[in-house]
Amino acid sequence: MSAQRDRWVSSFFFLLFCASSIPTRGSARLLQELSPQEYFSSLQPGRASLAYFSHNVSPGAQPFLEQIENSAEALQDYGISVMKVNCPKEDVSRYCGKENAIRKAYLFRGSMLIREFPTDALFDVNSIVANVLFALLFNEVKYVETLADLHNIENALKGKSNMVFAYVPATGTAEHRAVMEAAFVYGTVHQFVLTTEAALLKDTGNDEPDVSSARLLFCHCQQATDPAQPCRRTAMEQALTMLNIHRHLKLMGAPLVTEVAEDPEKVSTIHLQLGLPLVFILSQKETYEADRRTAEFVAWQLLGKAGVALLSRDLVNLNILLRSNVALKTPDEGVPIKYLVLEDTGEVITLVEDKNKVEQIQEDEEEEDEEDKENNDQDIQDDQVVEAVSRDKKRELPLEQILVLTEDTFHSALLETARTVVLFYASWEAVSLAVLQSYTEVASHLKGTGGVLLSRLNCWDWPGVCTKENVTQFPTIKIYEKGERSVMYDGMWGTEELTSFIMLSRVSCPLKLATIEEAEGYLRGELPSELSSYHHTSVLGVFSTATSEAREAFEEAGNILSGHVTMGMYFEDDALALSRKYAVSPPALLLARSGSQSVEGIGLSKQSVQDMVQMIRYASLDIFPEITVQNLPHFLQLRKPFLILFSDGDISQMESEEMLKLAKGRTRQALVACWLNLKRTPVGRGVLKAYFATVPSLPVLVWVNLHAGGQVFKFPAEQTIAEPNILSWLEKLKAGLEIPSSTLSEEDWKPPLPAYDFLQMMEKAVPEVPLHTSHHHRDTPARHPPESSGGDVTVREEPSQDTKAEKVGSPGRDLRGTAPRLAAREKQGRRHSEL
Repeated sequence: MSAQRDRWVSSFFFLLFCASSIPTRGSARLLQELSPQEYFSSLQPGRASLAYFSHNVSPGAQPFLEQIENSAEALQDYGISVMKVNCPKEDVSRYCGKENAIRKAYLFRGSMLIREFPTDALFDVNSIVANVLFALLFNEVKYVETLADLHNIENALKGKSNMVFAYVPATGTAEHRAVMEAAFVYGTVHQFVLTTEAALLKDTGNDEPDVSSARLLFCHCQQATDPAQPCRRTAMEQALTMLNIHRHLKLMGAPLVTEVAEDPEKVSTIHLQLGLPLVFILSQKETYEADRRTAEFVAWQLLGKAGVALLSRDLVNLNILLRSNVALKTPDEGVPIKYLVLEDTGEVITLVEDKNKVEQIQEDEEEEDEEDKENNDQDIQDDQVVEAVSRDKKRELPLEQILVLTEDTFHSALLETARTVVLFYASWEAVSLAVLQSYTEVASHLKGTGGVLLSRLNCWDWPGVCTKENVTQFPTIKIYEKGERSVMYDGMWGTEELTSFIMLSRVSCPLKLATIEEAEGYLRGELPSELSSYHHTSVLGVFSTATSEAREAFEEAGNILSGHVTMGMYFEDDALALSRKYAVSPPALLLARSGSQSVEGIGLSKQSVQDMVQMIRYASLDIFPEITVQNLPHFLQLRKPFLILFSDGDISQMESEEMLKLAKGRTRQALVACWLNLKRTPVGRGVLKAYFATVPSLPVLVWVNLHAGGQVFKFPAEQTIAEPNILSWLEKLKAGLEIPSSTLSEEDWKPPLPAYDFLQMMEKAVPEVPLHTSHHHRDTPARHPPESSGGDVTVREEPSQDTKAEKVGSPGRDLRGTAPRLAAREKQGRRHSEL
């Protein structure tokens, strides 16, 4: 019914506009001249007529009579006839008898007099049409003089109907006529309110209104169901003409946001038909609710200026949609759709209001592409991570296996699977984007693994969630177990390390063993087959009934180390027999290293949780490890001198045996014995150059203390690498009898430029919009992770506590969920100093 009415209104207005555009010819034929008797006998019930009674037309009345004749055709379009009634000289009736009576025009509906108009008030066609329609539309158009009257009408309409409020400087003007003609057509759909009081304009939001110009506002009262909620108002920015008002009301009646699921080139809306652009906000199913709110926010800002549509990437198979988050379609024929990457809703609004903005954005993107191609020295990054991400920024990541979380879906997603892995990141920050690439590789490796869900949450879009989850740095990875507890990862960001952490965290830590047979099998490495490639050292805690305090500390240490080591626990009655087999007494640790047939027993003299964590972490390290970029931070954390055997390839069996004997001996507590393969870890050549200026002949054995003094000693090349020779050399070093080959600078290794305080930048980005609160998993006091250049792998357990979710009305100003998969907040191809 509503659509049928709208079509009728549009058709009527079109015909009315066409009729008013046709040059007037012979309008005098529409002005009938009748006697009083003929006039009153011709009146029909419900039909309006405007009559002018006169005897002989005086020269002073001639201009008025001409305007009456000119208005006859315009009034006839509204079913109003115009009559000139010739009064006989002897007629002394009400309308013909008195001199002042014939200086008036009379409006009748049927035989009932509606209004008397002084002829000086009907001075032209506009004033005649405006005043006549105003009188006839008494119920459809309310005239107000005070702000209280306006608010009373507004409150009465809330939840029922919308209001069209018009201000005209004076009645009888062309603007007054346009409002009345619109009310004649739309008066049954909207409540029209008219005023000539300039003071009422201040209530529309104009502190210093231009009282000489007419204004029209559409008041959205139908949506204001709360009596205390004011009606939204959308001003018409064009001049008050009949066609502009019709256009404005059509736009106000269109859907706020149109959802489309087809090629944007094929989409047509009322906005495009009326000559306005159409803005597409690109969405996806994971962030639909947030994108819908963003689209509605943009639509309210652009109401009357442009249309807004929500376009789903999931339903339209266009590659360009994956590289953009906003599209702009203009009503111009043959102009292609512009696909853009914008940062916030403010840019979308500017895009519509400033037509030059589109060209500027596209020019910036073209310049950025040219800079990437040129790759000159001025654009080389001072940060290698930033440079790498910038180089690969056009690479499309396969993110289909990673669930996108929002403030609406975060809490429910944690309860859907046994373990939910969440990557908290910022879509514009280089390290986050680099880790996101590793994260996609992890998702590929774990595809099909039951009980594990990989997800990601953009902290730039949802800072409230990240605040509640105690995320204080980007990126951060946490594993949630069915809402009971969470474990935070603070290790290396490589694919292998992340995958190992996720897989090992699936095993209970510590794993409680019920029989000696299970304990022996555990020490032999009998774990689920899918964990075999991630298993390195098995740690078994053996406790008697009298060592409950140590057992509790061991369990707590297992919670902290979950994902990094495999830990078992045996505390049955026969625990003493098991420990004696390996020459220790409870409480004790039994270590079975991967690839070794022996089991090492260690007594637990210290029983605090932190001491036990440090002991297990140290005991789990390889005795004579090959140093790599990935494991170096673990050994740096020990803060011991390094005895490194540099080799151009694998070391010989003899060298390996001699170094292993040394590592297992009394020197183990004093230093880290290790080796480095320059073929697998080429950065070792740079290390040697820093030590000796040039790379010496290999293999070479080096002693260096990075934590005290920085002295570098080179093992004599004429001596063979054997345990006695090395021990003798180490004694000389201890006695100060050897001269260092070099001494490293004590200057700290810091980044070339100071780091950004990203969280502070995010808060300042949109200061007028409060941070979103959200569904959250727990509320814990903020704790900052320790800073360590060594990258110590630490994991914190955080208690779970459900709290009530809070909501705020504003969707914010960011394009949440709509950013392309590798779009950065800032251009990554710039130096820090230029950002």
